[in-house]
Amino acid sequence: MALGSVQLQLYCYTGTVGSFTSADLKYTINKNRIGTENNIVLEIGELVRDHIEITFNDDYTCHAKWVTAVVYYKDLQGDLLDHSNPGIFNYLAVDGYGFFEDEINPELSRNALITSDNIYLPEGTAGKLPIFAEGVGKVRIDSSDTQITDSGNSNQKIQYVTIPANSSEIKVYDTDDTTLLKTITVTNICEPKFTSYKVTFVNKYGAFQDLYFFKKSIESFDVVSESYKANTVNRSNVLYSTAQAQKQITNVNATTKLTLNTGFIKENMNTTVEELMISENIYIRYEGKTLPLLPLTKSMTHKTHLNDKMINYTIEFEFAFDKINNIR
Repeated sequence: MALGSVQLQLYCYTGTVGSFTSADLKYTINKNRIGTENNIVLEIGELVRDHIEITFNDDYTCHAKWVTAVVYYKDLQGDLLDHSNPGIFNYLAVDGYGFFEDEINPELSRNALITSDNIYLPEGTAGKLPIFAEGVGKVRIDSSDTQITDSGNSNQKIQYVTIPANSSEIKVYDTDDTTLLKTITVTNICEPKFTSYKVTFVNKYGAFQDLYFFKKSIESFDVVSESYKANTVNRSNVLYSTAQAQKQITNVNATTKLTLNTGFIKENMNTTVEELMISENIYIRYEGKTLPLLPLTKSMTHKTHLNDKMINYTIEFEFAFDKINNIR
């Protein structure tokens, strides 16, 4: 019997794979085979993304979800086919992305979930390294090993290994605990003059990644308002007071901006800055609070040691909220 159509039931849920219930059914999609094509293509990535909610309060939690696609294959008359019906496909979904060069539906790193081989931390400050639990057996930081276990629960598929203060080298090993997958150099920065700011963003692997800005920072804000002319004449005596404003201001608010500098970094940190600028979820640790940011800098020229000698990036951000609280 020829394939005529399919019905897809798409479940998104947390917990262990296959533990979905009827309440986890998000979409039911029916699609017919087109013309003489011998297959039916269903794109589910954007549908699943709507059900991955990113929140961050300096807590580094995993937002991965299991996705189960139950596919019913039907013939040209709409009857179920006998072979492999239904087909059940399980996926682990995170809010990541591939670049055009990665081609269609790329599978990204299954070990350390950062692109660069360098991490910069302030002296005396611990850090976080995101790793994919399924593909990592242990993480060695200097001479100390951290064993990685995978319980199968979606909430621990991305784990954040603590980098102790003043560490120097991280080695990430495969599940056999012997095959070295990635080596990361940790540089500890002494910055006695400027305040260092930690900016955390969701990178291309769907994991939270920190980038510290060590050098000069500038805070500013822009005010927006409306105005109107008021009638200040006293009706009883047909006079007005010169102390009363004729031009009135209303709907006043402001947005705060921050201009931050990375300080001097290595050339392969270009990818980290690039992923920060195209991230949809950016946060800063600012005056004891985690606050959301929007990047205002919209262009980036990749710097190299050959062309620029010392590499520093200046990025302007805007706090993603109004200065005057108007949440009701």
